[in-house]
Amino acid sequence: MRDYLANPAPLGLMGFGMTTVLLNIHNAGFFPISSMILAMGIFYGGIAQVIAGIMEFKKGNTFGTTAFTSYGLFWLSLVALIVMPKLGWAEATPHAYMGCYLAMWGLLTFFLFLGTLKGNFCIKFIFASLTILFFLLAIRDFTGSALVGTIAGYEGIVCGLSAIYLAMAEVLNEVYDRVVLPIG
Repeated sequence: MRDYLANPAPLGLMGFGMTTVLLNIHNAGFFPISSMILAMGIFYGGIAQVIAGIMEFKKGNTFGTTAFTSYGLFWLSLVALIVMPKLGWAEATPHAYMGCYLAMWGLLTFFLFLGTLKGNFCIKFIFASLTILFFLLAIRDFTGSALVGTIAGYEGIVCGLSAIYLAMAEVLNEVYDRVVLPIG
């Protein structure tokens, strides 16, 4: 039976990739957190990825459902952690607690990385680099090291760009019905 549903992965990958690049340009020290990053975290990184996860559910893809929905909710929770204290709704989270939060996301990502080992090179690279990114950010928050945070920022830019590449490879390869951008 032919599957007539669109591939939701490019939407989820673009939401993840673009938001990750923008946040990590901040982490690398180029500009402060602003409403631009927060809005991307809510709408494209957050809501769009949750939608992509729900669409993956409809396609019967447990990995895609888990990954896109989880990371969509990661972005929404991260924005909440930043905004809620500014609104007076909660105390700011201490850095060591944020280290725990990021380490837990690193653990989830590591297990999802194991699920990519049968996949293409691009998806393996995205999840390997994201695992490293979460643990670098956790180390930054546990130690207070600005250098580790800057390194994480550059590493996160590469991670996000790799997701954008895979998203566009999937779109262009489908549109042209041939390999335009190889994914390994």
